[in-house]
Amino acid sequence: MILYLIEIGLDILNPVQHTASDMNLIGLKREFGRHICFHGAVDVQNTLTFGTKNQIEDEVRQCIEILRKDGGYICGPSHNLQADIPVENIVYMYKCAKSLK
Repeated sequence: MILYLIEIGLDILNPVQHTASDMNLIGLKREFGRHICFHGAVDVQNTLTFGTKNQIEDEVRQCIEILRKDGGYICGPSHNLQADIPVENIVYMYKCAKSLK
């Protein structure tokens, strides 16, 4: 499906929800990373909602390390932010991303 989106001119994929079927970060980057920019990937269902600071930092680091290689990644949440996500966790996600640039 992503290949078809690229073929019609799409140049950024949002959301990237790596916990969904067929959304493995390494596979996505390997297969499509030369053709498309990825936006998102930090899990909103578990990590941002219930995770500790260490878990958030680990996930942000993993997303950045995998998806930024050779460009083409905008770090952010895997989907829309919901009311059950603590604001502190959202802010911490972006602080971690900024520190890893």
